[in-house]
Amino acid sequence: MSIDDDDVRLRDVAEDDLEAFLAYEHDEEAARRSRFAPRPRDAFMAHWRERVLGDGTVFVQTVTVDGDVAGNVVAWWDGNRRFIGYWLGRAYWGRGIGSRALALFLEREKNRPLYADPFRGNTGSVRLLEKLGFRQTGTVRHGEDEHVLLVLS
Repeated sequence: MSIDDDDVRLRDVAEDDLEAFLAYEHDEEAARRSRFAPRPRDAFMAHWRERVLGDGTVFVQTVTVDGDVAGNVVAWWDGNRRFIGYWLGRAYWGRGIGSRALALFLEREKNRPLYADPFRGNTGSVRLLEKLGFRQTGTVRHGEDEHVLLVLS
């Protein structure tokens, strides 16, 4: 299947979506590629309810494909910088869904500049962001891992 075969949409996050998000975060390959340690269920739910959904400055959308929850895209403030992040379930990788979902999100998220900092080894994510107009501006460290700092002006 390709993006032409899929109906990719964004919508507000529903409470039930969190279970899918949790499962996607706990996918071993996704955690390896992102270099993000999956959180225990209670910590994950508290983070999403309090720091994501409970923060009026955070803009988050659920990505759906043919009506099924495929993942999420989120923008948040870190100091004076607005960051974007996304997470898709593995079944939705490699089909152009991330590109379409992020393009839709960027139409709604008007803040610029907008930053992203994927793990350097996650070349698919770096390429996706560059395809959407993000440009590399340097690197940052998260713990022991080097991440690429990208900006969309």
